[in-house]
Amino acid sequence: MRIAILGTRGIPANYGGFETFAEEISRRLAARGHDVTVYCRSNRYPNDRAPVYRGVRRCLLPTLPLKYTDTVVHGFLSAWHAAFQPYDVVYFCNTANGLWTLIPRLLGKGVAINVDGLEWERRKWNWFGRAWHRLGAKLCTLFPDAVVSDARVIYDYYKKTFGIESYLIPYGAPCERVETTAVLDRFGVKPRQYILYVSRFEPENNPDKVVRAFEQVRTQLKLVMVGDAPHAPEFVRSVKATNDPRILFTGYVFGSGYLEFQSHAFAYIQATEVGGTHPALIESMGMGNCVLANATPENLEVAGGAAIPFDAHQPGDLAAKLQQLVDHPEAAEEYRRRAAERIKECYSWDRVADLTEELCQDLMAGHPRPGPRWEPDTKREAKETASGGSSAR
Repeated sequence: MRIAILGTRGIPANYGGFETFAEEISRRLAARGHDVTVYCRSNRYPNDRAPVYRGVRRCLLPTLPLKYTDTVVHGFLSAWHAAFQPYDVVYFCNTANGLWTLIPRLLGKGVAINVDGLEWERRKWNWFGRAWHRLGAKLCTLFPDAVVSDARVIYDYYKKTFGIESYLIPYGAPCERVETTAVLDRFGVKPRQYILYVSRFEPENNPDKVVRAFEQVRTQLKLVMVGDAPHAPEFVRSVKATNDPRILFTGYVFGSGYLEFQSHAFAYIQATEVGGTHPALIESMGMGNCVLANATPENLEVAGGAAIPFDAHQPGDLAAKLQQLVDHPEAAEEYRRRAAERIKECYSWDRVADLTEELCQDLMAGHPRPGPRWEPDTKREAKETASGGSSAR
């Protein structure tokens, strides 16, 4: 099949979840003999114009790199370009591109879109940004041949709100820890001697609450805050406004450095409250981390009883859970075992590639068959929750 992936910043991944998805899926599909192209934003790769990356074609197009125009402008240009190429399937990412899915659809392409989470609930958007994403979500149910949701919660939302069945295809994660420690050495931290947070520094990801909670914890461990935000300088400054010498801000870290941080943490904090399946959460679990997860339906679905839940909006809850964990470090080992096992069973990238390939085959044949091809292990989740496994001992 000839497949195009649009709507991400491009490959190699250097930003977030959609970019990692594009890289992991495109290279696997290419290895299976498909002709795969990923559209890239030229401003993200000023020194890398290589036409092929790991067997995947790259199409670099310009954009208007502002907060409210970056995704929309590049998505529009990519949609027009893709419409006149010999692709069998055009796979969009992000509800912001909902309107543009009509363009290749009108020219006879099979079109799918991955809607991710409920983007309009993010506090970073003004009224126009929220309205555009709400409109995009509605158009996603009208123009493409298929909608993809990466979590049961999102699948249920689109079914209840719009009356449609989507393809339920989860996000994937690596399941192998790395032994190198170059990035740890660079930032002066030691294996199992730090707690890790990874996310963009945006209000709905609660980096400020993580910092304030850790300030209250009595421990010699450090807190490593990996992330930043290009369009929220005032909020980022408020997050970093701490005098606690145990807290390190690394900025963005990708590739081997990111894997090293995930592989050697004492514990990992997932504080997000908006979105579907969060990549950093399942990546951290896949590498056998003890995870503390904000108790949203999406995060609990992924965790399946293999993480310690906390309420980001309940003052003192995260600090109390952290204190309990550092005071009883033996509890972390059991959660590490559960987390790694959970991801191997339910969230491998090879399985995600299988399901994505099936979706593309359905679209190429002109017979979409949406529905929950994949389900989280709810029986295990219920069993472990009932046994008290979802809270720190």
